[in-house]
Amino acid sequence: MKHFMSIIRDARRLREQVEKELGSAFRSFLLASAWMSDAQMENALSSPQASMELTVETKNVMSVRIPVFSLLRQGSVKTYGYATTNALLDTAIDAFEHAFDTLISLAQVEKQAENMAIELETTRRRVNALQYKMIPDLKETVKYIRMKLDEAERGAIIGTMRVKAQIQAQEEEMAKKAPATT
Repeated sequence: MKHFMSIIRDARRLREQVEKELGSAFRSFLLASAWMSDAQMENALSSPQASMELTVETKNVMSVRIPVFSLLRQGSVKTYGYATTNALLDTAIDAFEHAFDTLISLAQVEKQAENMAIELETTRRRVNALQYKMIPDLKETVKYIRMKLDEAERGAIIGTMRVKAQIQAQEEEMAKKAPATT
């Protein structure tokens, strides 16, 4: 549970950071697009040379499979000429790249939190089933078995006492007959 709560705190911190970074990136992009014409902006951003590859591996933490994302970048996003653009566009693109990295980290942490929450819910249901259903049923079964065993023991004792009483009665009868014959 402590690990889960630390993951939730990390997710909250990363979410705030992503919101802040995306807000800053969009502000920079709006300023850049205000200084540039739509044709210049489209021309600058129409042919990126960059490619990204996201690989997902899973690892097992406390019997929960969590994803681990790794991002491989190749090439450059800034393939436009610097003469037709301004520095605000460079700032906006750098901000979006950094926000993208943080966004990938946030996705990883939130997926980890989601998987752990599912596992915690499953565990909670199992505990509740044990605590409120199986354990009381087993206690009831143990009580029933004890009662039956006690009843069988009393029946065996009574049976033994009857046999003993019959044996004593036979011995007394034999003892009465034996003095009469002598």
